[in-house]
Amino acid sequence: MAAILNLSEKVNQITIRIYYEDTDFSGIVYHASYLRFMERGRTELLRDIGIHHSELLKAEGGPFAFAVRHMDLNFLKSAKIDDLLLVKTSLKQVKGASMLLNQQIIKQASREEVITTAEVKIAFLGANGRASRLPATLIEKFKF
Repeated sequence: MAAILNLSEKVNQITIRIYYEDTDFSGIVYHASYLRFMERGRTELLRDIGIHHSELLKAEGGPFAFAVRHMDLNFLKSAKIDDLLLVKTSLKQVKGASMLLNQQIIKQASREEVITTAEVKIAFLGANGRASRLPATLIEKFKF
């Protein structure tokens, strides 16, 4: 299916400090923590364009939700306790019932270096919990 929208301009960036709770016993970020950081980035990107999870849950005909359908993830380097990270999320494409995003986690130090990358396919779920076409009201929010 052809994309409804091809996007390359909408990018969200959030900063995350690494705390003890994000690490394993050695002070290195536990691999699953990167998934939480990326989830925050995706949520903030949606908020930037006016889509709030709390509103989707109580929308007429809902509840509706977005769910990760597929993720290609590359761990390039590790982060450590007290590091400052930049989570960069860009919207690549919106289709009928899904969207494709690119994400990077960048270590902000004396030089910025990409430490994790992901391509993420997100499905829009209808009230029945199955993939459903995005309503026109949501598609409009992706036109920027």
